[in-house]
Amino acid sequence: MKYILRIINVIVIFLLSNILTVNEIVKIGALKVPIILFFIIWFLWINISPSYENRKLETKRLKRCANGRELLIMFSISTVLSIIYCITGFFGTYGIPGFKDDYKLWLLNILMIVIVENTVFWNGIIRVYLTSEQLGMRIRVWGLICGWIPIAHLIMLGIIIKTTGREVEVENSKIIKNKERHEDKICATKYPILLVHGVFFRDYRYLNYWGRIPKELEENGATLFYGKQQSAASVAECGQEIADRILEICKDNNCDKVNIIAHSKGGLDSRYALNIPGIKEHVASLTTINTPHRGCEFADYLLSKIPQSQKDALAGAYNGTLKRLGDHDPDFIEAVTDLTAAACKKLNEELPDVDGVYYQSVGSKLNVAGNGRFPLNFSYHLVKAFDGANDGLVGEKSFQWGEDYQFLTIKGKRGISHGDVIDLNRENLEEFDVREFYVELVARLKNKGF
Repeated sequence: MKYILRIINVIVIFLLSNILTVNEIVKIGALKVPIILFFIIWFLWINISPSYENRKLETKRLKRCANGRELLIMFSISTVLSIIYCITGFFGTYGIPGFKDDYKLWLLNILMIVIVENTVFWNGIIRVYLTSEQLGMRIRVWGLICGWIPIAHLIMLGIIIKTTGREVEVENSKIIKNKERHEDKICATKYPILLVHGVFFRDYRYLNYWGRIPKELEENGATLFYGKQQSAASVAECGQEIADRILEICKDNNCDKVNIIAHSKGGLDSRYALNIPGIKEHVASLTTINTPHRGCEFADYLLSKIPQSQKDALAGAYNGTLKRLGDHDPDFIEAVTDLTAAACKKLNEELPDVDGVYYQSVGSKLNVAGNGRFPLNFSYHLVKAFDGANDGLVGEKSFQWGEDYQFLTIKGKRGISHGDVIDLNRENLEEFDVREFYVELVARLKNKGF
């Protein structure tokens, strides 16, 4: 039904675009006014409701996005047909009269095409720009730039159509799946989940460090809390803050323990917290995500090569910014130093795994630097020189810790970066559903009795 309606709509757009010369060819005569009026009414309806199939979508946002995409598809097909029609008519080929001997009519026909097709295009592009979450700022900006460049604008239009099409399909399927399993509460663990962020980030209400993951977990029954530690401080200082946070959660919510899921340096901070007296009794499990348990050798190199004056200047700039963002005592140098291979080696000797807590870890790698988001596309090469295969910040050999270890990778040029594993960019990767990964991870914790 969708494709039949699309074909009919494309034919209507094409005929209305070329109505002046079509009239000359088929000699509509007395029926010209009612037929043109019919085409105009149908054309208006196309621009209001492009697709019948989109009514099956679960949200208004997805419906509007899908309608915009459908308009762009119809624009692409009808425009190509009109261009072919105009070219063949201009040269008088295939028996199409009216153009070769009447250039005024030919120019008027082109003007009509521009008006009709631009109506369809701008209606579609505005809809997808306003409703799509996967286009992102990068594709939107490139779309505006390439829109004025021949050939390039066709490539960008194809990317926009493909991206929004996959977004509608993925997001709609996810909504349906969550509705079907809503009563199962597969993420309703015995103990609440404590999400612990990494270095240089904070837990912000309106810009969640964990992207769309928290909402997905909560929709499947999880109870969530956040670490709220400083973004740039030593492992010891952040570890103490997390320990205090654990005690606060248990006291205020009448729960005995928490399950910690920690990303990057947050994993080191959490391991430190577990070694503080009186804390391990309140933790059921610790899951570290892309944590540099064995440090980053490139950090050792940088700290040893950068002159002290430059380090002080950089630290001063960062600390000033981080303090304005909420850190009460930021220390850029301490935070980075604790991520070095030398510091982590010492940390591992001083922080044994505590009894009664289940430890597991997750790691991933970025396959090609250029496909990682800034700044990981730049740091990837530096990390690779010292630490080998990596996620843009942390080497693969540094991830594994605890009883179970899961290494995430996908085929192709994209890979899974340090930011992808926490949905930092809110991007749907074709072979890795980060939200579903966390649902399954928490569901396994539930099945283990945690």
